[in-house]
Formats: sequence, C-alpha cells, structure tokens
Amino acid sequence: MVKVTAAEVNKLRQATGAGMMDCKKALVEAEGDFDKAIEVLRKKGQKVAEKRADRDSSEGAAVAKVNDDNTVGVAIVLGCETDFVGKNENFLALANELADIAMNHSTKEEFLAADFGGMTVADKLTEQTGVIGEKLDITSFEKLEAPYVGSYVHINKIAALVGLSSKVDNADTLVKDVAMQVASMGATTLSYKDFDPAYIASETEARIAVIEKDNEELERLGKTLKNVPKYISMAQLTPEVLAQAEEDAKAQLKAEGKPEQIWDKILPGKMERFISDNTTLDQEQCLLDQNFIKDEKMNVAKYVSSYGDVEITNFKRVSVG
Repeated sequence: MVKVTAAEVNKLRQATGAGMMDCKKALVEAEGDFDKAIEVLRKKGQKVAEKRADRDSSEGAAVAKVNDDNTVGVAIVLGCETDFVGKNENFLALANELADIAMNHSTKEEFLAADFGGMTVADKLTEQTGVIGEKLDITSFEKLEAPYVGSYVHINKIAALVGLSSKVDNADTLVKDVAMQVASMGATTLSYKDFDPAYIASETEARIAVIEKDNEELERLGKTLKNVPKYISMAQLTPEVLAQAEEDAKAQLKAEGKPEQIWDKILPGKMERFISDNTTLDQEQCLLDQNFIKDEKMNVAKYVSSYGDVEITNFKRVSVG
C-alpha cells in the first residue's frame, strides 16, 4: 500500500475541504498522485449526488456581492438539505467563493460551467456533495447592473440587490435602506403602473371573495365584519373614483353635523385612509408604493426622492427555501 505523508493529506484537504480520512484514502487509492486523488473524491461526490438527487435542498445560505465600483451585483443561494450544514463556516465560505465567481457571469448556466480551481462550478458542487454528504446546488441566481448597485443580506437567509439611476450623495445609505426594504417586504415589482389590468381585475375578484366568505363566519359569530374594498390598487383609483370618494366623504361629514368650515382639515385624512384601504395589492407587491419600513409616514418613492434626482432602476431578491 502506498504511504502518504501528513503534508500531502493536508494539501488535498485544503484544496477540497474533504476530511482527513477521506483525503488519505483518496491519496492511497490514487497512489499518491494529487490530481488523481481529487478525481477520486469527485467520483465519490458523483455517487453521493446520484443517491441524493431527489432530496430537498431547501436550506442553505443566501449571499450578495457587489463589484468594486458598485455597478454590478450578484445574489445567489447555495442550497443544502439541513440548516446545520447551512450555518457551517466552510459551507458559508464556499457560498462566498461561488458568489465571487458568479459576479463574472450573466446566467446561471454560464456560472455553473465556469472554472473553479480546474473544475467547473457544477463539478465543484458535486465534489462537495461527497465531502459534506448532503445535496448541494444553486437554487437561485440573480444579477443586476446599474449606475450604482448596493446590497443587503439578512442572516444569510435573504439577499437583495438594488440599482440606482445615478450615484448621488450618500448613495450607499439609500441603496442599503431600499435593499433592506426589499428583503423585509418582498416586493415583486417597482410600481403599480407595472401591473397588467387583467391581473388586477382577477386579484380584486379573488380577494373580495375571500373577505366576503370570512365575513359570513364573522357574522355568524356576531363579530365585527371586515371591510370589503372595491379596489386593491392605485391603478384602479382614477380621478373620477377619487372625486367620488371625496364627495362621499363630504356627505358623511355633513351627515355627522360637522361644520363645513372645518371640512378642509378633515378631508385629507379621510382620503388618505380611503387610498390606504383600497391599495392593498400595491402595499404587498410594489416596492415604490410600500410604506417605508424606517418611517411609515412616507412611502419608498418619497424616501428615494429625498436624495435628489435619482430613481430605483431595478431590484432583485433571493431567499433560502
């Protein structure tokens, strides 16, 4: 049997992340040849990967990276099977190495075919599946380019990228705050203006049906019924709709006996409440229309405008699971 030195075992371990005994066995099988030993470990990984191909890699780590001049950002999720592995230092180091490589590629397919120490990224994941003993794969890949890009990562579970139309003063603070908003609130589009009318109509009908069904049970129990909105998006609140809402508010004030000279002080609040009650879809899905998490008295669009002539060009979000 070929004898291998501790130095040779350590070298292979550093190169692959495999355990001491696995490295020693691989070197012995490869008769001391370093490259062949790596191939031995890779083949072991392939066998493990085949056995675990149908496993759920819903745990893992989300990572975001931005290049030195803040014009390109990438966010990936390296998936694994258990939260225990997802929190492991070596696993997190691998995720960060992969994100560095991902920065130079436009698609997930290009990224998986990219070089990682003499093998492809896909082969590296297979190798590490054998080392770790769990299925590893890239479950999410997003890239964003803009005049200024920033990122935010929440406890390695959610990563967000945000692009700005220009680099303004304190752009780093602005972009981090908005990326935190994206991570926290999970918007899917920039503005209600991006919604398809058919989608809004379908969502409105579905949401009203759910509330009406809930109200049937609440009424049976003698509890307060939920408000049934006519609308769910600012896209539906045309000038005519808003004008009618204002007239309805005035009629209510008159019925309540409020002096007409104070209506102007009360109406703005009632209109704000009307808009808030009838834009639930925007609050859930539209980044610029959401209430800003650091100051709910303003929406994200207003917060962005406080930094001057700058806009959000795009955003990306990835999450574990």
